[in-house]
Amino acid sequence: MTVYTGHCACGQVKYEINAEPLRMVNCHCRDCQRATGSAFAAILAFPRDAVKLTGELKFFSVTSERGTQLERGFCPHCGSPVAIWPAARPDTFYVTAASLDDPSLHKPTVNIWTRSAPPWDHFDRSIPHFETRPPS
Repeated sequence: MTVYTGHCACGQVKYEINAEPLRMVNCHCRDCQRATGSAFAAILAFPRDAVKLTGELKFFSVTSERGTQLERGFCPHCGSPVAIWPAARPDTFYVTAASLDDPSLHKPTVNIWTRSAPPWDHFDRSIPHFETRPPS
């Protein structure tokens, strides 16, 4: 089993995760674009109880395009986005791939909310992609 570790830009928030990801996605929704300052958010989902977090995250709450509440966690010192805690899945802890010590561990299996992808975002169409979210 791979141990997933990561931190914010200044290193005051760190995490260690002793579990395999539940899913790895690239989300192209407008909220993820605004939160990352990019075309999409590369996100890995883990069981929340497998995460050991060191340091303090600050959170801001947003309503997703799906209509659910998301708590976006960032470092209060450097502002790096690190985590997402979705109200709809309280047992799940999402981390941003950019915060991983080894971001190459992010191997997305799906692109979601592609209807919001800008025309210059040439995402990998060889993996499944959905205009909104995948069917349950």
